[in-house]
Amino acid sequence: MAMPVCLISGTGPGTGSALARRFAEGGYRVALLARNEERLAALEKELPNAKGYRCDVSDAAQIELVASAVEHDLGKPCVVIHNAVGGAFGTFREIDPAVLNRNFQVNTMGLLYLARRFSPAMVDAGKGAIVATGNTSALRGKPGFAGFAPTKAAQRILAEAMARDLGPQGVHVAYVVVDAVIDLEWTRKRWPDRPDDFFIKPRAIADEIWHVVHQDRSAWSFNVELRPFGEAW
Repeated sequence: MAMPVCLISGTGPGTGSALARRFAEGGYRVALLARNEERLAALEKELPNAKGYRCDVSDAAQIELVASAVEHDLGKPCVVIHNAVGGAFGTFREIDPAVLNRNFQVNTMGLLYLARRFSPAMVDAGKGAIVATGNTSALRGKPGFAGFAPTKAAQRILAEAMARDLGPQGVHVAYVVVDAVIDLEWTRKRWPDRPDDFFIKPRAIADEIWHVVHQDRSAWSFNVELRPFGEAW
């Protein structure tokens, strides 16, 4: 029996890499999408059933080329995880409007392009899963996140529209809100005095997304929120 295929966009050093490892361990062939070729090459060496593809998910033409290559090399993905993210800090007066547009292209349009390309095969098969990784900015607009929060809110609403459309056709769509600071080298430097349990572990995020993808179809989740036990919300 052929191994199932999982495609992950934004396979960076945190959540993306953790997702790649979790699904590879779970018996999947993994298509790794990112713009950093060195990182892709390193993950390919670490994970024997993974293959990297340089891709800017804001570009529909690049997604089409990569999708065809993935299907040729690995097979049709039955799981697509949109983890690529464009972010920025600043109030609505401070941000460059072009940055907001760029983030919208990565966060929202990237999800649209991936779903439009891969969901038809899932519908034909009567099964599959599409997951977008979000964060608290998808739920509220704070002053310093004007260049980011609108794009994540749009991403969440797009995912909800997709879930209502694709769910009855057998395809599970979910939105995972990470309400926490992810444990990464740069976040440790930014919050050097915080204890370990202040941070959320990338592996823990990956484990929960694995769980969501493999939920029984009689009890699918859409909105999933993750935060450390001590997080004030």
